[in-house]
Amino acid sequence: MPGDTLHVNNTATKQNTYDAIVVGSGITGGWAAKELCEKGLKVLLLERGRNVEHGDYPTATKDPWNFAHRLSLSKEDKERCYVQSRHYSYREDNKHFYINDKENPYDETKRFDWVRGDIVGGRSMLWARACYRWSDLDFEANAKDGHGVDWPIRYKDIAPWYDYVESFIGVSGSVEGIPHLPDGKFQPPFEMNCAEKDFKKRIESTFNDRKVIIGRTANLTKPVKGRGQCQARDLCHRGCPYGAYFSTNASTIPAAYATGNLTVRPHSLVNKVLYNEQLQKATGVEIIDTETKQTETFYAKLIFLNAATVATAFILLNSVSNRFPNGLGNGSDQVGRNLMDHHKGLSITANIDGFEDSYYYGRRPAPVYIPRFKNVKETTADFLRGYHFAGNAYRSRQAHDTAIGADLKEALSEPGNWQLSLYAFGECLPYSDNRITLNKDKKDPWGRPTITIDCAFKENEKIMHADIAATGKQMLEEAGYTNVKVNGSISFPGNANHEMGIARMGRDARTSVLNAFNQMHEVPNVFITDGSCMASGSCVNPSLTYMALTARACDYAVSELKKGNI
Repeated sequence: MPGDTLHVNNTATKQNTYDAIVVGSGITGGWAAKELCEKGLKVLLLERGRNVEHGDYPTATKDPWNFAHRLSLSKEDKERCYVQSRHYSYREDNKHFYINDKENPYDETKRFDWVRGDIVGGRSMLWARACYRWSDLDFEANAKDGHGVDWPIRYKDIAPWYDYVESFIGVSGSVEGIPHLPDGKFQPPFEMNCAEKDFKKRIESTFNDRKVIIGRTANLTKPVKGRGQCQARDLCHRGCPYGAYFSTNASTIPAAYATGNLTVRPHSLVNKVLYNEQLQKATGVEIIDTETKQTETFYAKLIFLNAATVATAFILLNSVSNRFPNGLGNGSDQVGRNLMDHHKGLSITANIDGFEDSYYYGRRPAPVYIPRFKNVKETTADFLRGYHFAGNAYRSRQAHDTAIGADLKEALSEPGNWQLSLYAFGECLPYSDNRITLNKDKKDPWGRPTITIDCAFKENEKIMHADIAATGKQMLEEAGYTNVKVNGSISFPGNANHEMGIARMGRDARTSVLNAFNQMHEVPNVFITDGSCMASGSCVNPSLTYMALTARACDYAVSELKKGNI
């Protein structure tokens, strides 16, 4: 069986041998490549999509009228990308960054919106850039309420790595002293507009358990080496020519290249990790070159899986051997299980009186943010865990139902009244039956088993969602706003674009896949630091935590490698 014996050290094998292989070039893959390269390892970074280098952003400066459909999607776009078009971020001006769903199908037992890029940089090019630290409210949640397994780490273990990551990527934000939303190493915050400052005053004076703060975002308010300041254009999703938001392309890959230790190989779809029964270690990975359709093998002492949760699950489940007939490192039967995402979907709006003499400048990339306030010190709601609100205040356009010609043009140039819009993200509990499996009786276009996703939000999430709607409406009404409306419904899993779980961290190899350093319990030279590693979901955006865990795992992995333990 391939991978069961030591590879022959011939010239071809030597050319394909590196110190470390990183699978996936998104937010965590880029970080892994940077950290390992800077520690002196020769690193191969594998990416299934095409190459995109920083600055290769063809629509970054185009005006709306230069797009054939004025930023809307065509019928052909929706048919080709029938999953991607379920998500707000997929648009005419950035559709070239996303995967073709027709060419890369998967099966949905229940609807799951698998949103994915198909480029070097992955979703680091497409993310919303929200950066919030987790706290022990999150890391202790499983242990306290009995859902999932206990995290093998606490905030103190990851806090210095948050410092390290924030200092490199550049996170703007304000110091607030909120225990369950720890402060970070911030650049200067963006400013709230006048209506948002009024909103903050009203909410904080009406509710003693709530704070309104400016959002924390990986958009630079001061330049850093090689990257410029955010221009508040609100075009991040096209790729930023200034490098003003954090992405693999603008930040970690250039740092890795600067060491002379990085090789990037795009068009490389990873099939499996090769496992050596005698060594009881992984020896490399097998890929399909998506251009030539040929299979190729690469070898390394150290492997980091960062393909993002669903793709990482595929790789693990497809990496079978005599020891691991159900997937690499899957003695616990937890690989593919405990799939989580945040639930969202509501829009809560209100009218704001006054401030007609004021406007705002630019399109700020950060919302205002109301940190979680339910079930913080004790469980007081009829659901477990919690949610946060975010949103912004803005001026709409003047009503122009009867205007035509010059009158219409004039009406459109005048701002209307102020409005406020809020949305929310809620936590999903880990459930063993929310899972990813492989169907070996059905092949994908590459001749591999197909992915089946069976995932749904359950009663706790539905009760929480109803509470979000009721609490949001009550909050705005009691704050004195008018015409408060609640629209929308609970999202489908995947649509928050925060899928996580499937290879959770834990203290016990019998109930988890990874240890406290993201190292596979059963395969010590394989590390997983993308969203797959998460043992719970919190309600805050997870990417900053992924990055901190990655930097921490790389430091540990290289240390263990030098000691001869890997």
